[in-house]
Amino acid sequence: MRLHHLADVPRKARPAISELQRRLELPLEFPDEVLAQAEELRRNPPSTDGYTDRTDIEFVTIDPPSSTDLDQALHIEREDDGYLVHYAIADVGHFVEPGSPLDVEAHRRGQTLYAPGARIPLHPPALSEDAGSLLADGRPRPAVLWSHHLDADGNVRHAEVERAMVLNRHKLHYAGVQADLDAGRAHPSVALLPTVGELRARIEVERGGISLNLPQQEIVDAGRHWELSFRGLVPVEDHNAQISLLTGFVAARMQIDGGYGVLRTLPPAEPSSVDRLRRAAATIGVPWEEGESYPEFVRRLDPNDPRELAVLTKCTILFRGAGYLTFFGQVPDGNLKHNALGAEYAHTTAPLRRLVDRYVLEICLSLANGTAVPDWVLRGMPELPEQMRSSGRRASAYENGVLDIAEALVLHGREGELMEGVLVDVNPRTRRGTVQIPDSAVELHVQANPRSVGETIRVRVDRVDVTTGDVELTRVN
Repeated sequence: MRLHHLADVPRKARPAISELQRRLELPLEFPDEVLAQAEELRRNPPSTDGYTDRTDIEFVTIDPPSSTDLDQALHIEREDDGYLVHYAIADVGHFVEPGSPLDVEAHRRGQTLYAPGARIPLHPPALSEDAGSLLADGRPRPAVLWSHHLDADGNVRHAEVERAMVLNRHKLHYAGVQADLDAGRAHPSVALLPTVGELRARIEVERGGISLNLPQQEIVDAGRHWELSFRGLVPVEDHNAQISLLTGFVAARMQIDGGYGVLRTLPPAEPSSVDRLRRAAATIGVPWEEGESYPEFVRRLDPNDPRELAVLTKCTILFRGAGYLTFFGQVPDGNLKHNALGAEYAHTTAPLRRLVDRYVLEICLSLANGTAVPDWVLRGMPELPEQMRSSGRRASAYENGVLDIAEALVLHGREGELMEGVLVDVNPRTRRGTVQIPDSAVELHVQANPRSVGETIRVRVDRVDVTTGDVELTRVN
């Protein structure tokens, strides 16, 4: 990606973003044959003969306002004493021919890399933002349609998956949906989303799943400059996430029962790590009641309380070793769970943005229809975990690097200024701490005493380098 491709990035940040992309060896340009194939698919999409016509369902999407790569569409209705959740997923497999240039390039990339004005997509826009996206443009779209039949408590009675043509009636966004729900004027397709979302969240609690309620640091595109914010999720985002998780749980169970699959796994936390967290909480001054489980403890922590925010931050390192597990014909012994979620789980609902989801969808479609898992899936599965690990490392490095640059931009010209923030963590060996400064919405490093974790401290901005994203602070109290 050349500098002129960063026209939507603030001018001062462009050299730094370009250097970050170069250093991480990111796949900036699509090969000509890949672009040509995507454009041909946009103009002449493959036949959808054999797809079920489900354009009668009033699907809507809920995404950020600027998003055009729309993976999921939703409709929820009552069914007897329970609920019927229709969840349509963009059918990327309909467009991508195995072994084609488009397929080879997707395997090289692994997943979409995100940054405001500098997003690096998994697929060319002609596919990911047009032909394959579930856009609300009046045209039926091919989808992998999940139908989850839930009982009155939100448990899955049974589920089906099929290829179907669907029609997205409206593109909604989270803030708007939440406002409509609060005002009692929600779109009928999502009016039951809070009910089902809360039922599924209750089931999450019962199975020991954990959701960390940490504020999200976000880059806000303010035209010619970037701003940062710490944003808490509105309730409908949690509810919508529960539908995606539900689909991932059903897909995982279907694969385990069928003997072929790709699971997203996470080992359980080591007892010694939980003990260290318990001691750290006591040191910070956050009581952990006798007999209170880790999930129960985490759920009651308030990120608006500085000390509890510090404990929540420490919780993020409790679980280590997330990965992907593939199996062919025989399910391996041992713990197959994603232990932070408390259940077996598969990445299923974002095939426009993540390669592995296309594999999971094809496996589930085959198992549901009693057909053989496609040869291309079986051939690709052995290398898939490493491909996803590698792309995940790139994505994390890119997003963190862009955040560093954004923080430097926000603080540029404020050298010498004193700021106040919460010391959320300190490495006891190096004494390198992390301070979260709400007024500027930055998280920066400073030398500090581990005993000060959870305290509000004052720091001075000593040096800011936008070209590298480096910011140096000194604690002054």
